[in-house]
Parts: sequence; C-alpha cells; structure tokens
Amino acid sequence: MESWRENFLISTDKKRLQLNVIISYLQNESYWAKDRTEEIISKAIKNSLCFGLYEADQQVGFARLVTDCATFAYLCDVFILKNYQGRGLGKWLIETVTGYLDAEGVGWTMLATHDAQGLYEEYGNFQKLFLPEKWMGRVNPRLLDTHRNENGLIVDTF
Repeated sequence: MESWRENFLISTDKKRLQLNVIISYLQNESYWAKDRTEEIISKAIKNSLCFGLYEADQQVGFARLVTDCATFAYLCDVFILKNYQGRGLGKWLIETVTGYLDAEGVGWTMLATHDAQGLYEEYGNFQKLFLPEKWMGRVNPRLLDTHRNENGLIVDTF
C-alpha cells in the first residue's frame, strides 16, 4: 500500500523501513519502548504490518499494527520525528492506517496511549474501550516491576 501527499509517502513496504531511525526513536525518544532491545524491535517489526512515512528517501514517521488483517488489530509504536511534527503528518498517518483497516474489514482495533487520546479520537475515531466489563489484558509478570511507579501502579505501555 502506498499513499502520497505532496512530497511525503506512506508505504507498507518493509524494504523501505530504516531500522536505525525506528530503533533510535523507540529507544531514545519514546516513553513506551525505552527498554526494548534492537532484537525485540526488529522481531516486532518482522511480525507486524508496518507503515513507514517518508520524505524523499528519509523515514520521518512510523506506525505498527499487530493484526490478523481480518478481525483484530493493535496499533502501536506510532511516531513522527520531532522536526516533522506540527505539519499534520501524524493525523494523515492515523487516517491512512485506519482507512486501511476499514477497507480490510477489520472489526476491532485497540491502542494504548497516555498522551495522544485527542489525536486518536479525532483522526482515527477511537473511543474509550468498548465493553470494559468483557475486555481484559495481561502483562508478562517479568515486565511488571520495570513499569511500576513509586505507588506500585503500572505507568507505561509495552
């Protein structure tokens, strides 16, 4: 899948992905993936549907979907490099990802964020979790201690 806007491209072609850009951002700029190793990031990308955002040959944004492309998707690792923020690229990326999911007929899409709810509500039609009395989650117990605050509450997404 490819989508153009002016001199920017969104593509699902994994050959275009610049792992050095993705790894650097996730480890150094994100709040949710600082502890991920290069191996974990590479494995996650290999096993996911990825959307790279490019200006010419430079990757400037990214979004990853963990999905079966039929019934369920989990949107994660979304970012736009700092120098490219404020241009509407994040909005376009979310609209492109959700448009793709809608075209594929994917029924449920989830994500976790503690700082971008407004973006996802406005440009992806995300809402607070549907049917919270039914939905549950599980975190690997080995990871819990590294993601707790001083009150014992889990503070970061994985």
